[in-house]
Amino acid sequence: MACPSFAPEGNFLSSLLLAVDCHARTIGAAGYQALSAPGSIASLLLTGMLTLFVAMFGYRMLFGQIPDARDGVVAVAKVGVVLALATSWPAFRTLAYDVTMSGPAELAANIGMPAGLPGSDGGVIARLQGVDDELAELNWRGVGRPPEVVEQAGPTEGLTPAQVAAEQARLRDLQDRPRWNPAQDAKMLAQARTLYLTGAIAGFASVRIVAGLLLALGPLFALFLLFDGTRGLFEGWIRGVAGAALGALATAIVLGVELALLEPWLAVILTQRRSNIATPTVPIELLAANLVFVLVLIAALVATARVARGFRLPEALRIAPARLAQALQPAAVPVVAAVAGAAGPRTERIDERPRAAALAEAVVATQRRENASPPPPAARLGAQRVGDAVAARGRSEERVPDAAPLGQSYRRRTRGRVSAGAGRRDRTA
Repeated sequence: MACPSFAPEGNFLSSLLLAVDCHARTIGAAGYQALSAPGSIASLLLTGMLTLFVAMFGYRMLFGQIPDARDGVVAVAKVGVVLALATSWPAFRTLAYDVTMSGPAELAANIGMPAGLPGSDGGVIARLQGVDDELAELNWRGVGRPPEVVEQAGPTEGLTPAQVAAEQARLRDLQDRPRWNPAQDAKMLAQARTLYLTGAIAGFASVRIVAGLLLALGPLFALFLLFDGTRGLFEGWIRGVAGAALGALATAIVLGVELALLEPWLAVILTQRRSNIATPTVPIELLAANLVFVLVLIAALVATARVARGFRLPEALRIAPARLAQALQPAAVPVVAAVAGAAGPRTERIDERPRAAALAEAVVATQRRENASPPPPAARLGAQRVGDAVAARGRSEERVPDAAPLGQSYRRRTRGRVSAGAGRRDRTA
């Protein structure tokens, strides 16, 4: 679609806005069709990502890890949405392009017509151009010289000392009268028109060009819906498109309010100027009004951007990957933990608690079992033998004789000591 050429010598504002709108629409439509065409980069990426998605799904099913019906339906729905957004221009045009490019104007008409805002019937660009023409005429005519004023003192070069003294005396005599500076008034009128043009063009062009760019990249961002790690990029793309659409709506409403205030006011001022009636307060008032509407337009765009940031995908799409991963995990290993004061053991699942907590509880249970069981015998004796030995040692300790008097604890031998070998010889003999 060929856009009309921009002619700066004609109606500057309307020609520029129409050219920007045409280029934004062309970028969104032509860019999408170029990326969704067979053989394009987005088409090759779509083939590869769909193959990887199906392969991962089938690989898990081969090992018996079959997801439930809900996860399967969500996966099939995601593939269908991706294919519709990335390959079908009619579907994309209905779901995204027309909503973003034509929806804000329809909503602005539905809101502005009952409120009586100018341009709500679709002629906002022509009304904006009319206000710019009035500002240009006011810049050309000026605000006029107010009655009983003294002009700003001019340069004194080339004047004789007597003429300079007379001029200074005349100015001192008329000090209490207001002064008029036509150059300053003309400068403020030019600044007021500059703010008006900047606010209208920047507010309109920013949202339209951003919307056209994001729509052109639609096939690429639609692919990110398949996987959990890239789903945030798809959400961000939807937020950007929604923010551009809401920004266009806010811009149309703000410009309509500005037209409602400036059109009748400028009409009265120009009527006075055509009748050669001075309007000395107009430059400052007009500059302040245009500055205020520029700030209001920025605030409206920021507000719509923050509203668009609140978009989230449906909860089913967000929790489906986590549920699928949980269903495909192997069976959890039971952990038996002894509870103080409980009669029996308690069985828990590792996957129901954090891994660190499960390991810590397992170590504590092991220590409790070791502390509860009796220590093993030193010489590999049974529990009964150890008990008997301890009891016998206690009885022997209870029968300890009294201490013998000093010198009587050693008994002398009355017979000689005979060795075992001598005894054997005696018996053989």
